[in-house]
Amino acid sequence: MTEIQQTFDVIEILKVLPHRYPFVMVDRIIEFDPGKSIVGLKNVTFNEPFFQGHFPGVPIMPGVLILEGMAQAAAVLAYYSDPEKFGGKLMYFAGMDGVRFRQKVVPGDQLIFKIEVIKFKTRVFKLRAKALVENNLVAEAELLASFG
Repeated sequence: MTEIQQTFDVIEILKVLPHRYPFVMVDRIIEFDPGKSIVGLKNVTFNEPFFQGHFPGVPIMPGVLILEGMAQAAAVLAYYSDPEKFGGKLMYFAGMDGVRFRQKVVPGDQLIFKIEVIKFKTRVFKLRAKALVENNLVAEAELLASFG
């Protein structure tokens, strides 16, 4: 019986995501349960290019980039859950429901993305996504994603 890999570094993540710097929003996968859930992390640093304009003197990570990190973690979940089915295909946002931002994300934070599969049909995933900093909920959403 083959053991399932539980963690992935950025090199493994880049093997399945089409994104590249500066748009990779997941640095590491720290938990993985194929077809069910994934936990990823992003180290938020002051060197992020978006902090130059969002906002000068008061750096806050844009909420849309937090959502993007959730989506990228979800894509890693799908790809590594069934590489034969999804490998080489792009995963696209199809919708977002119940999006809420609870607190700011700033340089020095470690953003944790927790993604759970709610439902999967053919090529469409419905996912519950949460972003946390120090166990505090900073954002949440239900995501719809499909493979093209």
